[in-house]
Amino acid sequence: MNRATSLLIDLCLIAFATLSALVLRENFDVSLGKVQSLLPYLGATLLIAAPVLSAFGLDRSIWHLTTMPDYVRVLAAALVTVLVAVALGFSVNRLDGVARSLPVLQAVLIVCTLVGARVLTRVCKGTGHPLSAAWLTFAQSMRPHDTVLVIGLNGVTELYLAWVAKFTRDHTQIAGILACSERQTGRIVQQHPILGTPEKVLSVLRELEVHGVFVDRIVVTEAFDRLSADAQGALLELAKTSTIRLDFFADRIGFEATEEGVTAAPGPPKDGGTVVSRSASELEELARRPYWRVKRTFDIVGALGLSVVTAPLMLLVALMVMLDAGRPVTFWQQRPGKGCRPFKLYKFRTMAAAHDRQGRRIADAKRSSAIGGFLRRTRLDELPQLYNILIGEMSFVGPRPLLPKDQPDGDQTRLLVRPGLTGWAQVTGGRNLSVNVKTALDIWYVRNASLWLDAKILLQTALFVLFGERMPAVSTAWRDLSDAAPSSSQIETGQANFRKGPQEISQEATS
Repeated sequence: MNRATSLLIDLCLIAFATLSALVLRENFDVSLGKVQSLLPYLGATLLIAAPVLSAFGLDRSIWHLTTMPDYVRVLAAALVTVLVAVALGFSVNRLDGVARSLPVLQAVLIVCTLVGARVLTRVCKGTGHPLSAAWLTFAQSMRPHDTVLVIGLNGVTELYLAWVAKFTRDHTQIAGILACSERQTGRIVQQHPILGTPEKVLSVLRELEVHGVFVDRIVVTEAFDRLSADAQGALLELAKTSTIRLDFFADRIGFEATEEGVTAAPGPPKDGGTVVSRSASELEELARRPYWRVKRTFDIVGALGLSVVTAPLMLLVALMVMLDAGRPVTFWQQRPGKGCRPFKLYKFRTMAAAHDRQGRRIADAKRSSAIGGFLRRTRLDELPQLYNILIGEMSFVGPRPLLPKDQPDGDQTRLLVRPGLTGWAQVTGGRNLSVNVKTALDIWYVRNASLWLDAKILLQTALFVLFGERMPAVSTAWRDLSDAAPSSSQIETGQANFRKGPQEISQEATS
């Protein structure tokens, strides 16, 4: 079943659920007139459902391999669809002919219908696999904090993904899957994307690096002799020319692995100065602050409301990006989140593809455009992060998530909380600050976060979008970190870095 067929079936199920809601609402006494009155609302629901289902990736999931995270996305997509349909119907004809309780029944039935269809498909396919003792042997070979690329799509793959989700989800990041069939590219298995075929492993690795993902290990769940000659050659070449570790799981399920050939994740650059260290008791106290739970409530309500309000704007931006940079309209990068757990940070694309058709890297200056610059300047490219906030990976206010290579290793205080769409460092200096100075500001925020401070940061963010940035309050942040205040030379260095352009600071960091 391809993506178009999957989307069409989902839309038919949504139409069926909507009509069933009307039947239940009218206690099985439905007249032709009531059905006709419902048709405009049904049309609006289907019109909205198509892009929403696609945005949540439901058209890309393989039904007989779906799991609980897929069903959670069904729930989220159903709620967004119904809320937007109600808002649109109310603005057009005040939901004339639609009972006020019908959307509630509709949302419940849409979730039950879509989830039920996927569960039934899974049961009929009989793809469930019990975890076996062989996996415990293989578990011993897995290095913590591995980023893994899986080659193969079969029952072994599903079992491996289930094992990772159950036992090492906090220590193993699945970068994606390479399936032997080209037509499966772009689909999703247990929340993991199918990135291409094994023959394209080298180009896939280059593309992942653009997103900040560096693969440590490749797990091959397909028998090596069943791979094509091109795929075998690419893997053998990779084994000779890189330090990425290859595990041919299907052939060596009981092997005893060593640590040779494993590539450590690239460490953060040294930025000069000393980052404040915190005791374990203070870190625990900061992580347990009651305000974080209150803050999460505001995040959910705000993200849900803004997703509905800005839906037309996001559609307009998506159209602009499609005309300017082509598909896909969104871009993601892997960033460390709360507890250093990696997540995908989404943005609208503001630049063209990073490589040409021959796989050669294109200079950033040639990839930029006037539309992309406008989206970055107005921060409209950040709108997709409302999704990150809604599902709990981000917050409206918090330390801005950095690339893994830029993450400071001297203090993990900034990773105690969810990263933010905006933050204290952004409104007191923005992108012109060095990593070390941003870290000091982020630590100060974690220690002093409050509803009033968050409101102040959000207001200043809105003002900065309109009028630009200003000098940072670096000295205040350092002063409040009283037990580790820097010298005056460190403060002067931070202020001097602010006066420099971002390109100068970047060159200094790499030199």
